[in-house]
Amino acid sequence: MTAMMPAGSSAPLRQPEGGLPSALPWTPETGSARPASGRNVSLPRGLRVVLIGNSLPRQCGLATFTTDLEHAMHRMPEVRETAIVAMSDPGQDYLYPSKVCQTVRQNRREDYFAAAEFINGKRFDVACLQHEFGIFGGEAGCYILDLLERLDMPVVVTLHTVLDRPTLAQRLVMMRLLAIAARVVVMVAKGREMLIDHYGANPDRIAVIPHGIPDVEWALPATAKARLGYTGWRVILTSGLIGPGKGIETMIEAMPTILATIPDAVYVVMGATHPHLLASGGDAYRESLIALAGALRIAEHVVFLNRFFDQASMLAHIGMCDVYVTPYLEEAQMTSGALALSHGIGRPVVSTPYWHAAELLADGSGRLVPFGDRAALAHCVANLLQDDAARTVLARRAYGASRPTTWANIARRYTHTFQRVCTEAGSARFRRSG
Repeated sequence: MTAMMPAGSSAPLRQPEGGLPSALPWTPETGSARPASGRNVSLPRGLRVVLIGNSLPRQCGLATFTTDLEHAMHRMPEVRETAIVAMSDPGQDYLYPSKVCQTVRQNRREDYFAAAEFINGKRFDVACLQHEFGIFGGEAGCYILDLLERLDMPVVVTLHTVLDRPTLAQRLVMMRLLAIAARVVVMVAKGREMLIDHYGANPDRIAVIPHGIPDVEWALPATAKARLGYTGWRVILTSGLIGPGKGIETMIEAMPTILATIPDAVYVVMGATHPHLLASGGDAYRESLIALAGALRIAEHVVFLNRFFDQASMLAHIGMCDVYVTPYLEEAQMTSGALALSHGIGRPVVSTPYWHAAELLADGSGRLVPFGDRAALAHCVANLLQDDAARTVLARRAYGASRPTTWANIARRYTHTFQRVCTEAGSARFRRSG
């Protein structure tokens, strides 16, 4: 098979500028949320929700998540209106859809003030921040605090990363986020545990809501293989933004052992290089992977699809794989949207035990191998590729286990969280005025 390398890459991100804002009130001693001020919330008319974060067509996992959550929330009968305030990275100009009602330039502090004024003027009932270090301006992304501190409605913060070894600036930002938020959402129980143990967070204000997945029918990979030109191959696949830490080299190093018994195996690496890497060092990591496959004389069995995939293309390609692999090198990975997606559409998953995978696959709906162990990885993947019955059992188990995390179910849980914080904010205002 000839390696396919279409052009395409994510837009680069630049280092944020500026320092931590001063004189932002917070209460780490009590862990209490900043009380919302302003109007009373009238829940019977339906919630008006604004999401703050990245948005498609910006090419990253956070943008996909925010867009998918907005679409799902919009369909909830309890929700009257949804909108997105989108973060734009330096030097980029996106053609956003109508749901994006305001944009914030990453390193322009005045944009954060303007966005807060805009959100308050639109009288949303609740704001939901999608937080990830690296997408907001200022030291450790502190400019986002300028926006949140000025909102007069409850704030719910979804943490896509919880750092176990933060810098001082990152810890200060996280502590302020915990003080501002009426609720904090994490996607795995490990995140809740870390917030309590490492940051002293109030357990009553943490909700665990898993990563959402599209609701699609389970299917064998043959149809997708035929459509994409992989008929006759046994497909191993890894997807998502590419960068060191993904462990792709471990899977490539395992391929010679797999090919010794399964000569029709092919490893497909799909996804653009991470924009941070492109900005700082170009495509050196991908080039090193291509060189590794060549040195091992397996270049015909390693295919690189170098572009950002929309959801339809992502589903089609993951749907064709016989085994999905996430060979991350370290455990400190809180959330993997690609893992959630592959598990959710019923693919047999082999993974190293990083936090998300260890928790998701603990029920036996996937298989775990040690970090960096190419022999164990080769053995596990080869055994699955040779055993059609075992793969089907694992695939159906994954599909069944993931049904509670379809986007409709995840949106329902977010809606319930939003309703609770709005009710609590209204009750607090009533007590103060009484």
